[in-house]
Amino acid sequence: MSPDYRVIGSRIKKLRIENELKQEDLADKINVSVAFVSRVERGSSHINLNRLTQIAEVLKVSPGYLLTGSNMGSKEYLKEEFSEILEKCTPQQQKLIYEISEIISRTNID
Repeated sequence: MSPDYRVIGSRIKKLRIENELKQEDLADKINVSVAFVSRVERGSSHINLNRLTQIAEVLKVSPGYLLTGSNMGSKEYLKEEFSEILEKCTPQQQKLIYEISEIISRTNID
């Protein structure tokens, strides 16, 4: 299973903001361009483990947290990300997401 770079980027952006850093600040601290930080946060650029570790150090989290948010096997995996998405949706959109989730939960996916 390959990393979901959009989710990783979203975590990086959220933590950067929580740490009151601008993209420019993060870019300076890890010696990359602001454009690179922007692409990473959008998930449109892959990030190697060295850069991921540098970012994690600046943001005061483990590289593992940036990769998974938690253990993929846990019930908490992506829980916060789903909550944030649902908060932005209308009740009709939430119902559709629920119905799709119900179908997927009954499907055997390896």
